[in-house]
Amino acid sequence: MARARNKRSDEGRETGRGARRGQRAADAVVEPVDGGLAELLPDRDRARAWTLLIDGAPQSHVDLDDPTYLSFEYQRRLGHVIDLVAPPGRPVHAVHLGGGALTLARYTAATRPRSTQQVVERDAALVQLVRRELPLDPSARVRVRSADARAGLAKVPDGWADLVIADVFSGARTPAHLTSVEFVTEVRRVVKPDGFYAANLADGPPLAHLRGQIATVGVVFPELALVADPTVLRGKRFGNAVLVAAARPLPVAELTRLAACDPHPARVEHGRQLTGFTGGAAPVTDAAAVASPAPPPSVFR
Repeated sequence: MARARNKRSDEGRETGRGARRGQRAADAVVEPVDGGLAELLPDRDRARAWTLLIDGAPQSHVDLDDPTYLSFEYQRRLGHVIDLVAPPGRPVHAVHLGGGALTLARYTAATRPRSTQQVVERDAALVQLVRRELPLDPSARVRVRSADARAGLAKVPDGWADLVIADVFSGARTPAHLTSVEFVTEVRRVVKPDGFYAANLADGPPLAHLRGQIATVGVVFPELALVADPTVLRGKRFGNAVLVAAARPLPVAELTRLAACDPHPARVEHGRQLTGFTGGAAPVTDAAAVASPAPPPSVFR
């Protein structure tokens, strides 16, 4: 995750962050980082839980007592992918492009002990803040590298990862160089033949960016599934969607069941339905890549 990102674009109704801003200033940790002004706000309902914001945009939620608790909708959907990438409890090799408060790395370490993980987070000052205020469990095998996501990915060995998660935003937009066929080809190099790639994407009407990203990833990976709130898929509002890709058949039935059981159920598109949704969008190359669209101001209110 890069700064300041749209982590909350489709989950404003679920965490009550506006109310938390009313707490005493002493309860919060406020500190400048490379990408803006970082705030760690305590969760009034959970004793050792915090929400990270950058320039007012929610980025991550972490419960230090229960790292398996995922508050944000998109994080729960990525958690489902982590749960399905290999048999339950089996350690995995995971690469996280974008770190934030290391929520998903913590989840992986808690649900799959002895997993080996690499996190690439460009904002070195944010990494220092999170390490100091929200320390990782000492037993977690998590290496955090301060680097650009694509440059950091280039240092990962061929076929190393069971799972690559891309969750990178800068100024609430995914950087252009992380939206292209060339970038996804580098992801494919790193992913094992039976591994998964999952990307957190943000878009709004008319969903041109989302459709283009599906077409782009489909050039490189033959199997795709999209998980999102139905209102986002219908182009009714700006929001997040999780795109899952692999070189082998995806566990669509299991993913559909898990997404449907969430507090705010999501829909899974796959096969012909996903092809129809993509609507003939063209793949994106480095030469033509642009950043994802900025969310409307109302998204973070």
